[in-house]
Amino acid sequence: MSRRRGAAAMLAALIAASTVLLSVPSGAAETAADGWVTAWAQSQERLADRTLNNQSVRMIAHVSQGGEAVRFRVQNEFGAEPLRIDRATVGLSTGGREVTEAKNATFGGRAGVTIEPGDDVWSDPVPVAPKPDSDIAVSLFVSGRVVPGQHNSAFRENYLSSAGSGDVTGDSSGRAFTEKTTSTYLVSAVDVLNPNVRGTIVPYGSSVVDGTGSTNCGPDCEELGTNRRWSDELARRIVREAPGDRQFAVANAGVAGTSSSAACPSIPDGARDLDALARLERDILELHGVSSVIYYYGTNDLAYGCTDDQILDSYREVFRHLREAGIKVYVTPITPRASYTEEQNKFRYTVGDFVRRDGNCSATCDAVLDFDKVLADPADPNRLNPEYDADGIHANIVGQKAIADSISIPLVTTP
Repeated sequence: MSRRRGAAAMLAALIAASTVLLSVPSGAAETAADGWVTAWAQSQERLADRTLNNQSVRMIAHVSQGGEAVRFRVQNEFGAEPLRIDRATVGLSTGGREVTEAKNATFGGRAGVTIEPGDDVWSDPVPVAPKPDSDIAVSLFVSGRVVPGQHNSAFRENYLSSAGSGDVTGDSSGRAFTEKTTSTYLVSAVDVLNPNVRGTIVPYGSSVVDGTGSTNCGPDCEELGTNRRWSDELARRIVREAPGDRQFAVANAGVAGTSSSAACPSIPDGARDLDALARLERDILELHGVSSVIYYYGTNDLAYGCTDDQILDSYREVFRHLREAGIKVYVTPITPRASYTEEQNKFRYTVGDFVRRDGNCSATCDAVLDFDKVLADPADPNRLNPEYDADGIHANIVGQKAIADSISIPLVTTP
């Protein structure tokens, strides 16, 4: 597990015409009792293939719930040298590089912060009030030279100023942000202050959770930045359908290429040390208000040579940690994949039998979500339904919505 330092300052912030005492998060998992919940996340997975050099970045976060204020996490999880942030701003975004109502952000009351390798820091509360299903822009100025950590697939465009351009975090027009990236740098989570939100649901898994396929709108058609992952669709359904006293945020913690088990013999180098247990603390337990996890893992385990026993051993261990933390566990059986061998499909069905047994994963989880049945081809359950198929493994936009529509809102919004 990563080293954590966190902050412990208490600040008064003027929010919605009243003064509310707000606390900087400690870095440990918290309930939503203090009104803070994580409403967006993109887990860091590796260092970027570029160096930041006296320039600014503008990262767009699509929050699942709104609130009276926000705070955000900056990570140096994979860095080999200290990361210096000299200025930060947060504003509402139209989805592009422009921002409105931008406010300065601080860290423990200071404009800048140095984050050591392996550490992270949360900002102080910022009086920016996003609505549900909307975008905010977090802009950071890095005065020195550093290779940033990244989430590889943002499924949208984020923005950078040119090297040497200095601090342009206050540029509301976004004209100074002349470069684009489809990765997310440095920022890995955003909290909102909203006492009416009961907690956060965290979808946890590999590329099927991360959103691969969610930009596929048909042959030669791609929608970038429209937030069509099944987790985005689920968040919108909760806002629209759940009663006011049963509202929950959704924060996606998918990382493409990862596995549930660390024991698979052919895990590629880029996915090592990113198995479900290895990143459990930083990507779930250190978020805020986490009430439940939707566990969608196993498809890569089979591709990497894991057996059913190895997969189930990892399930039991991860579920044990989650349940000890008071977090509900909803599990989906492994979804169809056209390239699986007969033996891999045998393992897949064994895992599915365990997951479905008595509807509670043999007393290790709280409920089962049948995503595999939703996506399966009615004529061949070992393949994806052609209507939903993006590439033989992942669901397209139509399939993403079908997954989200299959989830019982009363089930996942039960406190």
